[in-house]
Amino acid sequence: MLLIENGYMIDPKSGLEGNYDILTEGERIVRIGKHLREELDEASLKSCQRLDASGLLVAPGLVDVHVHFRDPGFTYKENILSGAKVAAKGGFTTVVLMANTKPCVDNEETLEYILEKGRTTEIHVETCANVTMGMKGTELAPLQALAGKGAVGFTDDGIPIMDEGMVRRAMEAVAALDMPISFHEEDPKLITNNGINRGKASEFFCIGGSPREAEITLVERDLQIALETGACINIQHISTKEAVELVRQAKKKGSHIHAEATPHHFTLTEDAVIKYGTLAKMNPPLREESDRLAIIEGLKDGTIDLIATDHAPHAPEEKAKPITEAPSGILGLETALSLGITQLVEAGHLTMQQLLAKMSYNPAAMYHLDAGYLGEGGPADLILIDRNVEEEVGESISKSSNTPFTGWKLKGAVQMTVCAGKVVYVRQ
Repeated sequence: MLLIENGYMIDPKSGLEGNYDILTEGERIVRIGKHLREELDEASLKSCQRLDASGLLVAPGLVDVHVHFRDPGFTYKENILSGAKVAAKGGFTTVVLMANTKPCVDNEETLEYILEKGRTTEIHVETCANVTMGMKGTELAPLQALAGKGAVGFTDDGIPIMDEGMVRRAMEAVAALDMPISFHEEDPKLITNNGINRGKASEFFCIGGSPREAEITLVERDLQIALETGACINIQHISTKEAVELVRQAKKKGSHIHAEATPHHFTLTEDAVIKYGTLAKMNPPLREESDRLAIIEGLKDGTIDLIATDHAPHAPEEKAKPITEAPSGILGLETALSLGITQLVEAGHLTMQQLLAKMSYNPAAMYHLDAGYLGEGGPADLILIDRNVEEEVGESISKSSNTPFTGWKLKGAVQMTVCAGKVVYVRQ
């Protein structure tokens, strides 16, 4: 048994917050209340691990539904075991992996490998499967079979699906399965050099860059198909103000429309690429200040209901390549919560409960996961947060180090992560 005392609890599912103790037994929460130690007999108290959470927030373990652990195929960048440790440090007790591995997750063998390896970690590791075979966009993967083997959703993240008929067939299939499908929205026909916004940044590097229209056109297409098919869709890593508005209007017509924002898109603009180079290169690219502000407004009014990291490790020698050759993507799991607290809560855009909802309960609910909340009978997945501490972002514990946030001073830090009733991370 584990007794967490004297903390300020926030549960984004019920809206309950205040000073409560939490008692766990095994992998579940058994009691939430005041002065719970008074309810325990002497033997139970002696056998119980007690944690004093005075001055700390107690929140659900975070849920990230857009993560790359590069396993199988690219384990020199990250693997499932190392990625799980990074996640625990960042306060994430559940992650959903993307399917653009090598081999990709269009078959049962690869899916079973990932899930089996995930079960050896100290957190909950779930995975999406691919929408199309080989991520080629020409043939649907065996979606029903993959769902039966444990896939929690579907995506070809990293590569957009350009065939409109294929998108429609995929949405019809996932709607029948009552599962989410997530889309990477960038039309390659409109892009000269991906990862860099067409504008100030592309002009600085004297390249063509990626125009905002590349995102807008596919978002508009896929939202319309989703409304027609009833599929639960997620617009991934949204980057433009126009796409935010398209989602806003679509959500008025259907509750099955979702969108995610990354911490880097609500924090940085294309100026960061000029300053940090390839460390701030990502797909879709960082755009203009008006886009960043529109993303924040979308988070405030609920248009964007998920925050996901798109944790994308790359080796130093890869990021050291010229701007047009280096891969896109940055690390995200260790800095996501602190960026949310600093950029959204401290800035007055969101309450702490609203931030936690977008980082725990909302993504879990979209994927039908028993996670992201604190309740009696619920999972004993929780984190202790010191909201007031300010610290400098140091070296990552990831196998990679590609982040522009090293050296930044951010507010808020995870002090402890508990998953399935066990302490899996303690801040040193």
